[in-house]
Amino acid sequence: MKQQRNSYRVPKALGPKIAAIGGGHGLSNMLRGLKQYTENLSAIVTVADDGGGSGMLRQDLGMPPPGDIRACCEALANTEPLMRQLMHYRFTEGTLAGQSFGNLLLAALNGISPSFDAAVRRMSEVLAITGRVLPVTTADVQLEAEFENGASVIGESRIFRCKKQEDCRITQVRLLPEHPKALPEALSAIREADMLLLGPGSLYTSVIPNLLVDGVVDAIRESDALKIYVCNIMTQEGETEGYSVSDHIDAIFQHSAPGLFDLCLTNSSPIPKGVAARYAQEGAEALRIDHEACAAMGVELISRPIATVENGYVRHHTGHLARELILLYTERGVRIAEGRFGSNSHPYRRE
Repeated sequence: MKQQRNSYRVPKALGPKIAAIGGGHGLSNMLRGLKQYTENLSAIVTVADDGGGSGMLRQDLGMPPPGDIRACCEALANTEPLMRQLMHYRFTEGTLAGQSFGNLLLAALNGISPSFDAAVRRMSEVLAITGRVLPVTTADVQLEAEFENGASVIGESRIFRCKKQEDCRITQVRLLPEHPKALPEALSAIREADMLLLGPGSLYTSVIPNLLVDGVVDAIRESDALKIYVCNIMTQEGETEGYSVSDHIDAIFQHSAPGLFDLCLTNSSPIPKGVAARYAQEGAEALRIDHEACAAMGVELISRPIATVENGYVRHHTGHLARELILLYTERGVRIAEGRFGSNSHPYRRE
């Protein structure tokens, strides 16, 4: 009998332990949905950003960039509407123009705390967040990208422009200094997780940088958790033009280890023609799903309707994405309980 895909009904306090690794809008958007199903959430966030308001605070105060971490804290916050509005507020004039109040709050907490990770914990307390937010490392790191033609650039915010100028693919990214030590709590969260999620987010600037931190890949490989890569819906201008799903997976494996995960969640919702046309003007398109190439790397693709359009941009639908991830987790548990798979076997692979 075919297993029905029912709603997840376990109380949130007893929900699965989930470690989500990434950065940017994609990670915070996914967390906002997952907190409806479990309180046992750990967001492990890149600290390689050096642009915008985060870059200014990083340069002026010598602190790790707060932007992605602040966004994850906001996504997991349980606060009054006024506090949520305050956290989202951006100054419009003067030397603070464009700067987020949330970034400034985290900067202030960093100033009165013994370490950046302690500042993040205090911000989490202020916002009464569900779960926890962890910088992947507290080291002062920069991101360097190399291109097919041998060119290279240092600085996450410079990669977009350099790629447009060189007009060729990124072949490798690295952190400077190389192999920074991971935050011990981040490694513990990975080891203790029931489900590990990579992405969604910018491939080379949000997802892969986390895997370049010492100890992260080993912790993922040693874990018995269900490991899922949540793939982007569209290619990204200035980063992954012309990429397929298998290209994303190959880049992750090249920067970490083959077989780091064996399940990839992709989108099956159609993209409106008008929206697709606007993306095409920027050299971006819906990600091509190439099952055979992914299967050759040992990865099975699961396609679900998880896309939506917000202000003309294609995003993962917060609720639909979270629901599909939780259902994939529960289906795995059912199949293991039925004895059809060992605890370390993948429940979706076709035998």
